[in-house]
Amino acid sequence: MQIQFLDAAAASASRLIARLVNQDAMPADLEPVLAEAAKLSRFSGKPGQICEGFVERDGQTVRVALAGIGKTAAKDRRSALERAGAGLVAKYLISGHDELTIDLTGTGLSAEDTVSVLTGANLRSWRHDIYRTKLSEEKKPSLNTISVVSAPAEAAAIWAVEAAVCEGVAFTKELVTEPGNAIYPESFVARCQSRLEGTGVKMRVLDENEMRALGMGALLGVAQGSARAPRMLVMEWEGGNPGAAPIALVGKGVTFDSGGISIKPAGGMEDMKWDMGGAGAVAGAMLAVAGRKAKANIVGVCGLVENMPDGNAQRPGDVVTSMSGQTVEIINTDAEGRLVLCDALTFVQREYSPVKIVNLATLTGAIIVSLGREYGGMFANDDSLAASLDSAGQISGDRLWRFPLGPAYDKLIDSQIADMKNAGPRFGGSITAAQFLQRFIEDGTPWAHLDIAGMVWADKPGATWDKGATGFGVRLLDRYVRDAVES
Repeated sequence: MQIQFLDAAAASASRLIARLVNQDAMPADLEPVLAEAAKLSRFSGKPGQICEGFVERDGQTVRVALAGIGKTAAKDRRSALERAGAGLVAKYLISGHDELTIDLTGTGLSAEDTVSVLTGANLRSWRHDIYRTKLSEEKKPSLNTISVVSAPAEAAAIWAVEAAVCEGVAFTKELVTEPGNAIYPESFVARCQSRLEGTGVKMRVLDENEMRALGMGALLGVAQGSARAPRMLVMEWEGGNPGAAPIALVGKGVTFDSGGISIKPAGGMEDMKWDMGGAGAVAGAMLAVAGRKAKANIVGVCGLVENMPDGNAQRPGDVVTSMSGQTVEIINTDAEGRLVLCDALTFVQREYSPVKIVNLATLTGAIIVSLGREYGGMFANDDSLAASLDSAGQISGDRLWRFPLGPAYDKLIDSQIADMKNAGPRFGGSITAAQFLQRFIEDGTPWAHLDIAGMVWADKPGATWDKGATGFGVRLLDRYVRDAVES
């Protein structure tokens, strides 16, 4: 979606105009037909409300939309403004109009408020139609430009920064949406190399032989049942003090998860193309921070495998040796994400000595049972890091809810024949998965594990996304870097 800032004269020919309306504060200059339309449709300016009418201006029929932005002093003002922008795009994306003019005259919106509206609009405009060969013309997106009239002078500069974050979210949505025959470890790497080229991000790729030489038996055990070769993708952004230790972002990248020998039920297995949502979020976040030239040193690591059940696949009961030297008894081959992450976590600590680590993974169905699809689960060994991530989630809209860690849960993953099991009992499944990962954090490094299994994909449209990939995690990580690292 192209965003442009215009003066009133340049936008005078627009045939689709939106006005933003504060709750219970209808503009006094509305044409009578629009005021009557608002009254008849019970439009009061609540967040997400949209009312439209047609008026004649300068001899032309103009379509005018009123979009509610809620109360000025509301705590969720940013969210309400994003919903207004997103709602306008959702309504007019396939309307036949190619341009929407948002007229801010008399609204009193700040530059930051204006950018929130545009952020919602941009995020909601994302679609993935490349596999649709018979889409009728009236169902194809027509809206490609949003023109903003009477915006504060600083809005364009602020939008340039937020546009980079929106691009990162879009990239994550793309990776998560693509099917498993299009995105697999090697093609995930290639897609990232293509999108990050020229951004200043340095990239390094480890192949199977290099990972074997490093002793990554846990990750390679997951990959051994697939014809697709595993990869580890390392992305470095050096925007902070030269030589300063980085923040590490680590993502689970199981590009398709059949469950392996512990095969999943057939119903819904097609959804497992998005089991790389954690790696997708890390890739999108790296694109975002590079795009806005973040003043921070960040390393992103994605462990990339496909989990399949062929004759060479690992079996329940097998024992693997991780890069850390710790051994793991495989109880369930469908508890594979933690095996990928544990080697990625060891790798990033030994190669980069990060000051903090945040890993993201669509790790457990249990987290969806606990939280539904409203929050991502957070586990952390450091209260300060947890508080920073929680704050970033509240501001960005990618919300988190903290869960406990503790020695009492360790006994649930102790093994009779190895250092640990890769799966505990039915109850507390998200917690025992986090306890497993914590065993691979060295020297007390501040670490947080985000279980985002319920958040990367939506069965119905949300505030700023359509049904499908949500891009969850990118805005969260970017906001965390801004507030906790750059500030």
